[in-house]
Amino acid sequence: MSTSSPTHDSRRSVVVTGASSGIGAATARRLAHEGFHVFCVARRSERIAVIAEEIGGTAITCDVTSSEEVAALARTVHEMTGGRLDALVNNAGGAFGLAPVAEADTEQWRAMYEVNVIGLMQVTRALLPDLIASGAGTILNVGSTAGRGAYEGGGGYTAAKHGTKVVSETLRLELWDQPVRVCEIAPGMVRTDEFATVRFDGDTERAEAVYAGVAEPLVADDIADAISWMLTRPAHVNIDELVIRPRAQAAQHKVHRIDVGAIAPTPESVEE
Repeated sequence: MSTSSPTHDSRRSVVVTGASSGIGAATARRLAHEGFHVFCVARRSERIAVIAEEIGGTAITCDVTSSEEVAALARTVHEMTGGRLDALVNNAGGAFGLAPVAEADTEQWRAMYEVNVIGLMQVTRALLPDLIASGAGTILNVGSTAGRGAYEGGGGYTAAKHGTKVVSETLRLELWDQPVRVCEIAPGMVRTDEFATVRFDGDTERAEAVYAGVAEPLVADDIADAISWMLTRPAHVNIDELVIRPRAQAAQHKVHRIDVGAIAPTPESVEE
């Protein structure tokens, strides 16, 4: 794990995982604008270094599925904040593949569970003492509307995001007497620079088909704006969950598309 380590100041502090692109990068920028010192956490060192320099934050290279790297992350954050962390945005996640259960790739399913559930748990567990010590900490987990339903080909991802949802609910029950809020945001169709491309293993044509004919899908800045709002409510106000979709998406499988002819809905069109 590597870091860039400017002296931490007295501003509110937040850890954002998966901060190298998409929703994570947009959230890091938005929270810096709101006055937070942002710890930009991701595996890709060069990308988070650029973002951290841009916003005056701190880059910490960390794979959230590695217990050793998460422990090192927690030590660094503890040292730089004096043991008082204001917020954690568990954004690291991802979807891999779109095969039906009968043809599922075991390693893809395992990877989705590791990053969306185990990684979230490890980071939360490691940083929780400092969140409690702040006196008004917030854990905000980035889930998905896929954690509220099912669709063909999405078994592995929907199972993992249902896991994110249930972990959030469990944490809220377990921390009921602690000064820590537990929130979840569940985005629907969000067009980012990498999500669908990663899911389809670099197949840009399949990735583009997800958003075909959708005039205005959500973008990363829309989610970052909502995350910022959730984190900046008064400390006694807990936004348990916020489900956010583009107007064109009435449900996972029901999306208004313009000028797409006779294209019928397919599993690839029901992001996220």
